[in-house]
Amino acid sequence: MSFVDHNLTSLKLNGPSISADVVKDLPPEEVIFGASIGMRIVREKLLKLADTSVPVLIHGESGTGKEVVAKLLHQWSPWQGSPFVKINCPSIPTTLIESELFGYEKGAFTGAHGAKAGRVAQAHEGTLFLDEIAELDFATQSKLLQLLQDGEYYPIGGKKEKRVDVRVICATNRDLQKEIELGTFRRDLFYRINVVNVRLPALRERIIDIPLLANYLLSYYNLKFNRNSPPFSATIFRAFTQHSWAGNIRELENLTKRYVILGSEDAIWAELVSEEAQISDQKSDVVFDGSVPLRKLTRRAARDFEHKIILKALQNHKWNRKEAARSLRISYRALLYKLREAADIAAHRTAEQRAAQQIASD
Repeated sequence: MSFVDHNLTSLKLNGPSISADVVKDLPPEEVIFGASIGMRIVREKLLKLADTSVPVLIHGESGTGKEVVAKLLHQWSPWQGSPFVKINCPSIPTTLIESELFGYEKGAFTGAHGAKAGRVAQAHEGTLFLDEIAELDFATQSKLLQLLQDGEYYPIGGKKEKRVDVRVICATNRDLQKEIELGTFRRDLFYRINVVNVRLPALRERIIDIPLLANYLLSYYNLKFNRNSPPFSATIFRAFTQHSWAGNIRELENLTKRYVILGSEDAIWAELVSEEAQISDQKSDVVFDGSVPLRKLTRRAARDFEHKIILKALQNHKWNRKEAARSLRISYRALLYKLREAADIAAHRTAEQRAAQQIASD
């Protein structure tokens, strides 16, 4: 969950206005945690961790909001007025990551005309957030281990250790236990950073929170882009609840942003429907048990086949709906209607399957 640039003067969330100082760095807590049980557990754990300086490992799929949680933990801590320093490990080349973290002394290498403080020094008496820590090379992992053990480190070219008082929060979307088995991550470092583990649930595990998240993002981007896009329709929300959300909250954010910029739900229908159509196609085997009349079975099979053809046309034309409609020799409006119909049918079938599973489990 990026929720970037939260410096707007005000924001509407389900009616009330949210002041700029609330959204300056982070979304409101009710948006971050929602109403799901999984996020309630996360919140309770963060509250217990807030006034301690122990290392914390946050793990979860990409786009689940690991950076937001790290920032919130910092804001809840006694060091909230001190620096929060982030380093995105994958974005820095291996040859530069050590100097970026620990700095260097004058003359440490060619071009080092002066000393430079690293991110660790910048985070003194504050929080150091290492995003995607699994990307660190072994040599840097060793220096980080020393920092966590002794609170000491050597800048590149330095002959005297430096001391810092810093809280370290790490995040990863990988299984570090598997990385240890593969030989790409130090076991001793894992035990140092994994004093407390916070797992963020995927968005598909907190479907109940999607309306709150979507409404917040819609309000935010309407303000950011000076638009007035209307609330999402009930049909869109049904599609949201059936979507797998491989990109998690970041994917929801991108879809919302696209809807606001382009000004139409049609701008996001194709992406939602394409997945549901594939799921429907995988689960559309006909059962001849006499419970459904032949006419209804035939009509359903024809409709499913039509939706499959439309999906193929959209894929062939890189999701350009007007081009797809032209190739199918139907009107653009007819294509949009059929896309909505496909989404409604997919959502209805999934609901029926869930209801049947619930009955069976009862």
